[in-house]
Order: sequence, then structure tokens, then C-alpha cells
Amino acid sequence: MKYQHIKTSFFINNRVKLVKKLLPGSVAIINANDELNRNADQNFPFRQNSDMFYLTGLQQEKCILTLCPDFPDKKLREIVFTIKPNEQLETWTGHKYIREEVRKISGVETVKWLDDFDAVLRDLVLNSDNIYINLNEYIKYQTDVAYRDNRFATSIKEQYPAHNIERLAPLITNQRLVKEPEEIKLIQKACDITESAFRRILKFVKPGAKEYEIEAEITHEYLMNGAGGHAYQPVIGSGKNALVLHYIENSGECKDGDLLLMDFGAEYGNYAADCTRTIPVNGKFTTRQRQCYEAVLRVQKKAIKLYKPGNTIDKVNKEVWKMMEKEMMGLGLFTKEDVEKQDADQPLYSKYLMHGVAHFIGLDVHDVGGKYQEFKKGMILTCEPGLYIKEEGIGIRIENDILVDEKPVDLMENIPREVEEIERLMI
Repeated sequence: MKYQHIKTSFFINNRVKLVKKLLPGSVAIINANDELNRNADQNFPFRQNSDMFYLTGLQQEKCILTLCPDFPDKKLREIVFTIKPNEQLETWTGHKYIREEVRKISGVETVKWLDDFDAVLRDLVLNSDNIYINLNEYIKYQTDVAYRDNRFATSIKEQYPAHNIERLAPLITNQRLVKEPEEIKLIQKACDITESAFRRILKFVKPGAKEYEIEAEITHEYLMNGAGGHAYQPVIGSGKNALVLHYIENSGECKDGDLLLMDFGAEYGNYAADCTRTIPVNGKFTTRQRQCYEAVLRVQKKAIKLYKPGNTIDKVNKEVWKMMEKEMMGLGLFTKEDVEKQDADQPLYSKYLMHGVAHFIGLDVHDVGGKYQEFKKGMILTCEPGLYIKEEGIGIRIENDILVDEKPVDLMENIPREVEEIERLMI
């Protein structure tokens, strides 16, 4: 295990809070993620389902958690099912959890092998009225491939058509939105490792450097500091590549006079950091680049103050778009008169800032929660205004992770973003 130990009490408390939200006479089933095929007999590196990790801390594939708080036999009210270790399996793929390890990590006392799952589940279900299934309900998620929880839901509906099927996702989402102290500490650690990577990059970048070389430097710093790797596929875009919001090819060359936009973040203990910084490849902003950069930075500093209880992403977006509209006029991209004549459905600012400026962050880089969700103390969101001027080859975004409070806390306040500091560190 690369990351610091997370107390078992954290996972126990998460389950206690969740079962209180279930209807009487219910069973909830949470599955581990699939192992996904890469090619031939090779799989992609396994990453645990975020809800499974949140409730158990288990990092192993082929695990199932059942919660049945009203079941007559107290020993079966919460169960972890997992693969049975055997010598041949461990020779090829390494150690698998024994029962005592599952108990120690998760705090779940009853641990059974997957061979017992179907029979035990039938007992749980037939003693329940409601079955909670756990699906990915992130609003932007779409896939042509049925994932494990999706396939499981289909199977449950076919086997038990007379039962009431309930959604577990809204209940877990409600819990995961507000971060516990343990989670804040892990996200801060991810942010600190991300800071180390950025400071390394400031010394590395120069004209002629390849985007993939920069990605490699970041990866090295992450792994050397105990991170699991990247929290998401990093964007390392120089010149015109910085204008592509989700550019991940990272194959270009950094040229003298260009800006380099890097959207990157470490994952530590399954918790994500999400940072964006924009720097001059040659270590010195041009006058125009500096004007544009400082316009975005001014807006970000003002926007961070909006991350208070009671606000929403929707409201923050609208406020920041107004701020950026004013800055764009100051940069000569359009005039006040142009704004007065603009089509309200296609505002002029949207040509130069076409995305929202906040999303929740936690176990997922785009964590649970929607744009109308009211902020509460303890939530963590990104603040990422940007400016993209295609005609001038300028792409700028500055992104920090913010802890919601009456006085918002910037978890990335130590990651350089001032022009003078960036230029000084790149010497």
C-alpha cells in the first residue's frame, strides 16, 4: 500500500450513516469494478469502484458488499464476499485478501467467498422488500458497454421481479459530497504531491521539450511521492494544443514563444487533486500573454471567494462568466456596444470561455454532485476560469481545489501561479 493508512473507523462510520438512510426491510448490494481488458490476455490496471472503496477501503477486484440491516441473523447484516485465495492464483497474480485482512481493512466481521454469494443473497433478498442497486448516475456519464453494476441490476430485476428496486446512488452521493477530515487530509496530500510535480516541471520546461517528456516528469514525481499515479489522463498542451480542452495526445513539441497549459493532478489513497497551470515555454511571458494570464488570475482570485455555503456551481459559473466578459472587453476582444447587441443565447464571451468553472472533487476527479447542489461546509470543488483566443494562439487556464467554508480554503495556495514567481522559478 503506497498511501498512509486510513482508519477502519472511517469505513465503518460511512456504512452506519448509509444504512440509516435505507427503507425498512432492505438489502443493498455494492460491487467492485470490473477488470477491463486492454488487449490479448492483458488488463488495464485495476481501479476500485469509488463507492466500494468509500464503504470498505478494499482495493481488490471481485469483491461484493451487502448491507441488510434488518436481517434476523445479525452476523449477516453486513457481508463482504471476495475471491478465495489459492496457491496457483497467487503465483501468477500475487497476494489476495484472506478473511482477517478484509476484516482489518473494512471493519466488516462477516467475510465469505464468492462461491457462497448466490445462495446467501437469495436468503437476504427473500427476507427483504426492497433491493438497492448501485448505478453510475453521474450526469455526463454515457457508455455503450454494460459495466458490472449495470449487468448486476439487470440480473436482479430478472430474478426478483416482484421486489421493489431502489436507487442507492442518491444516498451515497449525499454522503460523499461533504468530506470527512480524513478525506480532506488525503486530498490535501494529493494537492501537495501535485505541487511537487509542478515545481519540478518549472525547472524542466524549455523550448524543444516534448509534451510527453513533461508528462513523464510529472509521473515520476507522483510515483516517487507515493501517489497511485495520475487522477486522470493529463493534458499537456503547448501552443495551439492548449486550445483543445481535453487534449491528451501529449505528443507535440514546446516551441519558443508559446504557452504551455498543463491540466494534471495526483491520486493519493484513491482521492484526486485537479490542478491547471499555464506557463511560458521560454520562461518569460510576452506582454500580451501576461495581460491575458493576469486577467484570468484576477478572476480566479475573486471567484474563490464565492465558494461559501449556500452557493451553487450554477451561480458561480454565471458570476465568473460576467467577470470574464469584463476582462475580455479590457483585452479588446469585443466592446461594450458589441455586448449590448449580442445574441443572449450565444454570448460573446462563450467564444473565448466555453466551459463551466467548477466541479466537485473527491474519490473521482469529477466527483458526485450537480451544478444545482447547494454548497455546504466541507465540500471540495475546483475553481478553473480560462481564456482561449484561437486567433492569437493563446490558451490559458488556472485551476485550484477549494474547500467550502465561510472563508473558503485554497488547498493549492502553495502551487505557484503569480507571473513573477513562475518566471523566477523557471530561470
